[in-house]
Amino acid sequence: MKILAVGDPHGEINKIKNISLREIDLVLITGDIGKADFARKRFFEDIKRQKEGLPKLELTKPDVKRIYSEIYDSTMGILKYISKTVPTYSILGNVGADMIKGSEVKKDETKFKVKLPYLREGVSNLNNFYLVKNAVRNISGLRIGFLEYFIDTSWVKEFKPSDYNKKLKKAKKETVKARRILNNFKSLDILVCHQPPYGYLDKVSPKYNPPKDWIGKHAGSKVILDYIKKYQPKYVFCGHIHEGEGKAKIGKTEVYNLGVAGHKIINL
Repeated sequence: MKILAVGDPHGEINKIKNISLREIDLVLITGDIGKADFARKRFFEDIKRQKEGLPKLELTKPDVKRIYSEIYDSTMGILKYISKTVPTYSILGNVGADMIKGSEVKKDETKFKVKLPYLREGVSNLNNFYLVKNAVRNISGLRIGFLEYFIDTSWVKEFKPSDYNKKLKKAKKETVKARRILNNFKSLDILVCHQPPYGYLDKVSPKYNPPKDWIGKHAGSKVILDYIKKYQPKYVFCGHIHEGEGKAKIGKTEVYNLGVAGHKIINL
């Protein structure tokens, strides 16, 4: 089976179109399919303001419409292009995750009195696309595990966000859940996850203008690292820390951080 693994597309349709789909049997995506440039800019602005003792910028109705539309339109453009040719499987990254939850969309519609696109409805209408949530799929005899984005306690302790206690409480729950899911996966041929394993292909650089005190820190997951060391899947495909794009070996496991719309073709 010829498998194409694609790193976080982030709406980069031209990069995706430059990847040949000829003779590809299966596409795997590491999450963050859509573009979220405006949301990302606001996120980092708010971090900076909080460090300066200032309140977060207030979102307006046009802001919310712009955030939702940018993510929705770019996500659907990528998926329509790929899945019309090849069966495509993806996980959720941190971009657009709330848009999959109908309750979150309705909450914003009510708060801002605006009609917003429902990403879940859009992707559910695609015949050849599968959004997998924390599960193993047996595809042509291969065991492929899909672990969606979660907040690892290792990230909270390393980056110390302003809402540290609140974030740590949430991360503890998500970390316990992720560890349980991975242990239930047991042995895999391929693990598709969003974050890299801690200490591998996960160091933050100045490239994408993060907060200065983030630079040089490891943003990967210790839970994912522990799983790889214990179960040694053949391949791990991830993204999230785009400047960490590259390949690493952990025991017998080949780990690929595919960056933004990077790709790797394997035959299994």
